Amino acid sequence: MISGWRRVAAFTLVTLLHAGATVGCATVSRPSAASNLASASSSPSASSSPATAPASASPTGDPCDAEVGPETGPPERIAIDHDDYKAGYVGHTADGRQFFLTRPFETHPVDGDNREFVALYLFRADGTFITARIDAFGSEESVAADRAHAVRVRELGDVTYGRISIAPFRVERFGTTFGLISQGPEVTGDIWWVTAEPGDYMAFAAPWDCGTYDT
Repeated sequence: MISGWRRVAAFTLVTLLHAGATVGCATVSRPSAASNLASASSSPSASSSPATAPASASPTGDPCDAEVGPETGPPERIAIDHDDYKAGYVGHTADGRQFFLTRPFETHPVDGDNREFVALYLFRADGTFITARIDAFGSEESVAADRAHAVRVRELGDVTYGRISIAPFRVERFGTTFGLISQGPEVTGDIWWVTAEPGDYMAFAAPWDCGTYDT
């Protein structure tokens, strides 16, 4: 679920827009993380399909400057730019598929039964979902999880790291829902979000082709 402060931020954004302000696509400040990649190419150009109700066009041509509001609908595609944080392993395989290798997690503060996962999501060139390869680990198995992550990287073969444009999706594994899951407005003034689950560790909002995310 989207946390309360995001709801407040969404309401504030909509209020500003209705007041006639031009607001860009913003992300919450996050700590810098060293890249685990030996090398990363510049993000390739990738077109994305428009949202059901697209945001207003940006006067600067930058998708992150487009105006959004509660009338902006759910996305057909979400752009994710390669970075050295949560999107360190996104890009294209040699055969043209798109991939997203990530580390979802579950936290249970009451019983301490935490789990982490290594999830490799594969997509066709047009961004439609193909399959998910997911490994589960207990809270004391971080070394094993790191090894599984390295195995998944090798399985991909030759890749080009960069921007991807993919459709929201969900799959059920290990009694848990995984994926990039669309969540519609629940209160007046709220907006659409797409969150990486489990763990709600990446959150995307319109403009859907902006490529950035909230954490």
